[in-house]
Order: sequence, then structure tokens, then C-alpha cells
Amino acid sequence: MSCSPRIISTNYYEQHKLVLDRIEESYAKLYQENPFTIAFTDKDFETISLEIITDSLTYIYEFGINEKRIKDSLYKYQLNVPETLELIREMRSIRCTWVNNFDHYVDGKKKSLIFMSIKPAGLNSFFSKKRYYILTYFSQPQYYDQQGRLLDNRKQRQLQRLNGEIFRRINDKVSYTISSNYR
Repeated sequence: MSCSPRIISTNYYEQHKLVLDRIEESYAKLYQENPFTIAFTDKDFETISLEIITDSLTYIYEFGINEKRIKDSLYKYQLNVPETLELIREMRSIRCTWVNNFDHYVDGKKKSLIFMSIKPAGLNSFFSKKRYYILTYFSQPQYYDQQGRLLDNRKQRQLQRLNGEIFRRINDKVSYTISSNYR
């Protein structure tokens, strides 16, 4: 088989770049207003889990995709209802199972990135067991080694692991890994 995970991943990103970028931009904006996480919890993309993060608690709700109470819950926690529903629709359109803001540290400084987990059909047939395509969107360009692996910083030449995974370059601000876990 001549297709590698790198080729499949890069092709998937290029094919869905506009939607992926819209999801990232929309989620970043909405997260700044009120922190939350969205995940699809079933293989048919009919059920979502919504984690709403407040100062003192994280509330976790599960909804059917067409339930009217989604809007009520979004409104209750002061999330932008139309934009959040559009984000959910776009995630579903490309089989994005999860989107989250992730804090990590580089040179002792806190940085944030956006994690997206996607369950594309092409990856399912390529790998024998369940795999997820995990994308990271960084706010600034990153450093990579000659094999395209994400580095901690320019000087150390040490690989950076996020959630225990090694990520590979798609472009200066976007990297990917293939993982058996979607979170």
C-alpha cells in the first residue's frame, strides 16, 4: 500500500481546510466569550456532549443533535446560540468529533492551542483499529525538525509531546497526529 498516514492526513487537511479553519476561528472566538467544549459521542454524529466551564464548576450535558433544549442550555450559560449551533453543524459536516482549548507550556510560559479530533472514513479503512486524526491549531508559528516533528523550541531540538503524542507539521501553525484516543 503506497498511502502513508502523512499523505492521508495532509490530503484530508487540504480537502477540508476552509471548514477546519472556520471551526478553529469560530471556536476560538466563542471560547474567549465563555469557555466550553463540544464532543460528538456516537458514531452517527447524532449526540453531543457539551462541557460548559464556569468559575467554580464544569457542567456536562448530553443532547440529541435536534433537541430543542440545546438552545435553552446555550442561552442559560450565555453562549452565542446561533454561532454555537453553526459550529456544531460544521463539526458534524466533516465528522469532527471534538474541539477543545488546550493549555501547554513552552519555556515555562503558558500557551494555548485548539485541539480538534476528526474521525474521517479514509482513516478508518486505512488502519485496522479505531484511529482519530488530531489537529492542533497554534496561535503562532512553531518549530519542527527535518522530519516535520513538532519541537519544544528552536534551541533544544527536543520533541514536544502534547497529551503524550508526537505531532507532525502541516504548516507553520497547524500540526497533526493519528491517535487511538480522540481526547
